[in-house]
Amino acid sequence: MSRDFSSFREPLGAALRSLGMAQDLGRMDQLLAYLQQLHHWNRAYNLTAVREPADMLVQHVFDSLAVVQPVRGIRAGRDTRVADMGSGAGLPGIILGICQPDWTVFCVDAVGKKTAFVRQAAGVLGLKNVQAVHGRIESLDSLQADVVISRAFASLSDFVQVAGHHRSPDGAMLAMKGQFPDDECRALESATDWTVKSWQTLHVPDMDAHRCLLELGLKEPHDCR
Repeated sequence: MSRDFSSFREPLGAALRSLGMAQDLGRMDQLLAYLQQLHHWNRAYNLTAVREPADMLVQHVFDSLAVVQPVRGIRAGRDTRVADMGSGAGLPGIILGICQPDWTVFCVDAVGKKTAFVRQAAGVLGLKNVQAVHGRIESLDSLQADVVISRAFASLSDFVQVAGHHRSPDGAMLAMKGQFPDDECRALESATDWTVKSWQTLHVPDMDAHRCLLELGLKEPHDCR
């Protein structure tokens, strides 16, 4: 690893500790190798508008790490199947795959160059548990995932409508958002059979911005309008 990326070891370690993830300090080499791959391939693939490695570390890696412990709390078992919808450069899918090598993670995206990057990065990092899936989310056969997650992918209503069928019968539907999306929650309630079951604030180290995680579920029969 180049000196430039090795210099991020200290802030990455501090971020993991602040997130209650000291047990994942041994994953730092893989996390930094992912950052290096993202920076290298971004020049050719235009994977993200964030260009500087230090900004990528916070806005992409730390932002994705912030959801790891909450997802573990929701689905902590082995052999968990995770579907990252609109995964782009593998965020948060690859980060979840690094931190949970006993989970199978599907990174789904309709843009071929992005799934090609995920496939390339997973190969370089030795992530046999991460699979790139190229296709339109609503057209793919159900992945029967224990966790279906998205990061700034679509409105809540669009998310459940295009990706809801990928959730297993007892699976979790999770949406990563910025500030709590009041308007989206109202639209979800009025236009779909889904509701917000719970939500929590996410702390992203070194980021001065609001982040939250919403768990969505089908309304109980007596809630249906």
